[in-house]
Amino acid sequence: MENQNQRNLILAVVLSALLLFGWDAGIRYFYPDSSKPKPAATADTAPAPQASASGAIKPTREGGLMNPADIAEEARDIKVLLAAPNRIPIAAPGLTGSINPVGGVIDDLVTVRHTATVDKDSGPQRIFSPAGTPAQHFAQFGWVGEAGQVPGQQTLWSATAGTKLTPETPVTLTWTNPAGTTFTLTYKIDADYMITVDQGVSNAGTAPVSIQPVAQINRTKKTAALDSFNVHAGPFGAFDEVVNYGIDYDDVTEAPKAQVENEGSANWFGFTDVYWMSALIPDTKAKASSDFRAIGNDIFLANMFYPASTLAPGQALTRTTKLFAGAKEMKVLDRYEAEGIANFGLAIDWGWFRWFERPLFMLLEALFRTVGNFGVAIILLTVIVRGIMFPIAQKQFASMAAMRAIQPKMKAIQERYKDDRPKQQEEIMALYKKEGVNPLAGCLPIFLQIPVFFALYKVLILAVEMRHQPFALWIKDLSAPDPLHILNLFGLLDFTPPAFLGIGVLAILLGITMWLQFKLNPAPMDPVQEQVFSIMPWLMMFIMAPFAAGLLIYWITSNILTIAQQKYLYSKHPQLKEQAAKEAADAKRARERKS
Repeated sequence: MENQNQRNLILAVVLSALLLFGWDAGIRYFYPDSSKPKPAATADTAPAPQASASGAIKPTREGGLMNPADIAEEARDIKVLLAAPNRIPIAAPGLTGSINPVGGVIDDLVTVRHTATVDKDSGPQRIFSPAGTPAQHFAQFGWVGEAGQVPGQQTLWSATAGTKLTPETPVTLTWTNPAGTTFTLTYKIDADYMITVDQGVSNAGTAPVSIQPVAQINRTKKTAALDSFNVHAGPFGAFDEVVNYGIDYDDVTEAPKAQVENEGSANWFGFTDVYWMSALIPDTKAKASSDFRAIGNDIFLANMFYPASTLAPGQALTRTTKLFAGAKEMKVLDRYEAEGIANFGLAIDWGWFRWFERPLFMLLEALFRTVGNFGVAIILLTVIVRGIMFPIAQKQFASMAAMRAIQPKMKAIQERYKDDRPKQQEEIMALYKKEGVNPLAGCLPIFLQIPVFFALYKVLILAVEMRHQPFALWIKDLSAPDPLHILNLFGLLDFTPPAFLGIGVLAILLGITMWLQFKLNPAPMDPVQEQVFSIMPWLMMFIMAPFAAGLLIYWITSNILTIAQQKYLYSKHPQLKEQAAKEAADAKRARERKS
């Protein structure tokens, strides 16, 4: 029996070591660093990019340029290109930027509500950048038709001098071809992230005109967020009211002719990162087709095609297309869905458990509105969860008391059938049934917490509302890992430890509180199980260190509340505490005799 226990212990230690040292690679893939460089960084000051084993620069969870040379070039290009004359300013509560009158391109958009980095002085988060810049990402609306008879990418559109696109003042661009056909692009913007574009055609000529309205989003993959198993980043959309997350950039590149045609009528489609997206919403009066294309140099297109039409002299046609370009704020997306955009709220990739994750986030946001700090809101959420489960904890202690009461009988069975494990297990199960004891009852609170834990994990990595939210002291971003590591003396040394050694203050507090919690639990009868439990808190300290600070705050708070509950219940059941102390002393004497 002792040799078997030793083998079990060795196996447990080996498996723990494999889990620990394999975690570094896994955590960087499934939950990589969410930091991103400042847009204004130069090649000399930009942070070192992450590189894969092949030497290619890996995207971060949030996305954005990572190559220092690209970052410097982007800053220079933006400064030059946006200084060009005749650009039409955009000023709205959600977005600011400008429209390029050459091509009528929406290629300059930044968010008002979200900064580029956790530094409040880092400037607004950029959504769109002009063509030719390292971070190019823009939208263009036009027509397919005979060359010279429809406006093209280099057409210079006319606009009223001094015009500005605001929620109160639409902007109209016009262009007339030699045959007398007038094309118009009328832009409207709301207080959030939606731009509405009316593509109008008026045939004032003497001959019929054949035209096909189209729209396109053009973006580079260089700024794409990491596409992982639990959060999609890349091409996506809703087609016939079914949201499709199944296409990634590689699928488009490797498809025949580097083109993926979307099946069904498009409700909306485009490109998503974790926090941002750009999407086209077709006119509901016309059934539009759509596709995704790769055109080389990491440039991808989301194309939309309305049916072709022929306009007789004197006829006019208008197609209204919406463009969403901004942050995936849950309430904003839900409002657009309520206004008629099918399943737009599912642009946030909540996954299968959105029925639980969304309500949890709504509760968390309500707590935040009350206290003004998301870290405090997480603590209050933990208190609520533990309060709801307190009656279950009481039943858990009753189960523990029943288990302790039958332990002498269990030990007698184990001794009697020590050489016949199947018979031993059969007799123990019969004892459980006879005494009405459920050995799994003590695990119920843990199982009930798993959905809360996973839901909070998804909220922290998905909800842009949690991005860059501070707690206190050194915790400036609850959605990012603890930035202070022991091995670099809390940032005094200029290096970042690997993920499995990036132990910060929160990870240490997690290990300590979990150790204290385990110390209050009954000592396991199996010595191997006892030894595994003794190392589990410190193993979890290493495993959880790279996760979001908000998640660790939740777990630490939960551990503290569990310890308080255990202390309280022990005070209500003093015989249970005395029995636990006696068993711990007996176990200690047994170990001393063996040694």
